[in-house]
Amino acid sequence: MAGLVVNDAHWLDRPVLVTGATGLLGSWLVKRLDASGADIVCLVRDWVPQSEAVRSGALERVKVVRGDVCEAKIVERTLAEYEIDTVFHLAAQTIVGVANRSPLSTFETNIRGTWTMLDACRRSPLVHAIVVASSDKAYGAHDVLPYAEDAPLIGRHPYDVSKSCTDLIAQAFAATYGAPVAITRCGNFYGGGDLNWNRIVPGTIRSAIRGTRPIIRSDGESVRDYFYVEDGAAANMHLAERLRKQPELAGEAFNFSNAAQVTVKEIVALILEQLERTDLEPEIQNNAPNEIQAQYLDPSKAMRVLGWRPEFDLTQGLARTIEWYRAFLGEHVG
Repeated sequence: MAGLVVNDAHWLDRPVLVTGATGLLGSWLVKRLDASGADIVCLVRDWVPQSEAVRSGALERVKVVRGDVCEAKIVERTLAEYEIDTVFHLAAQTIVGVANRSPLSTFETNIRGTWTMLDACRRSPLVHAIVVASSDKAYGAHDVLPYAEDAPLIGRHPYDVSKSCTDLIAQAFAATYGAPVAITRCGNFYGGGDLNWNRIVPGTIRSAIRGTRPIIRSDGESVRDYFYVEDGAAANMHLAERLRKQPELAGEAFNFSNAAQVTVKEIVALILEQLERTDLEPEIQNNAPNEIQAQYLDPSKAMRVLGWRPEFDLTQGLARTIEWYRAFLGEHVG
């Protein structure tokens, strides 16, 4: 599929704030914004040396504010002092297992962090575009799939609920205050730089490279969209560009996906095939509580309204991801 071309003229010297910049999506977004000439400010709570944003040197080339997105004074100061025009609000606790063990900290970051950011943006006269990261998990469990954007948001477990709330809060600020905010709902991100080894893609790649059996914590039959992170970064920028030019998109949510649904067992098999380690039999633990069995997205609205298309299919995305981990694990033997 033809790749999305970022309009560098749009981003050149534009003051942009990225929260969650050391996360998987944030790292690749910062790299892409940097390559496009944006004037980038990153709000960073924890310093993560192995983050792709740090390893690539991208954070050395941008302005970094240290602080928590839940701290209103820090957020307001950042928007004002750096005269921010566009905000990408990605900061979140993104791990389902962590949310199950620690719901309060997840709610604090994902929900309070969102309203803190949006309320600060509401009072800033210079912010003209805000992209808030929701998730396919915001939909909760539905009998009718794939999810379309008009499906109700009915998360039931801590992480899902936090994303349902994030999404609804963004919609509320658009509807009530006219905030220039749009919402992304993406499938399961994968790509180089994800160091949460409990996730199926990086965990399987590391196991295969090291010659050990990959672990599947669920029964392996759950169905998901797997969305390559470089496509995710491009989609965020594309949505922000369109929102800046078409204010009527405020309050709208968009699904982003390559519309290729696979089971956990199937993606493990694809990874092992690419790494030529089909001799490694996955260990299926069948121990993944509070996870929805089938989740996948209909991206036709983003394609129709935004003119968006993914650049990478699953095979291409996995190949680039494996290449990243070969290099990374070669630097960290043992």
